[in-house]
Amino acid sequence: MALEITDATFDEVVLQSDKPVLVDFWAAWCGPCRMVGPIIEQISEEYNGKAVVGKVDVDANQEFAAKYGVRNIPTVLVFKNGEVVGRQVGVSPKTAYAEALDSLI
Repeated sequence: MALEITDATFDEVVLQSDKPVLVDFWAAWCGPCRMVGPIIEQISEEYNGKAVVGKVDVDANQEFAAKYGVRNIPTVLVFKNGEVVGRQVGVSPKTAYAEALDSLI
């Protein structure tokens, strides 16, 4: 299951991770976010132990969404060594997220 990442845990979970991190910025009211949600859960299971996969509810946690310029949701950011190395805005196929992580593992 994807981790629930908050503004309070973002630094530790995402920026200090020694593994690649995929972060889904979403909101409960967002229709396209509900389409991406199950894909993120599948990625979380398939990359367990190889990458960190988490979700940030932008309604409750706005600090890092603002910091990384998340203006549309869903937005999925991929981090390596605390730096953004990939960005997908909108609904993308599962392969797009998997390939982003595969290139970093």
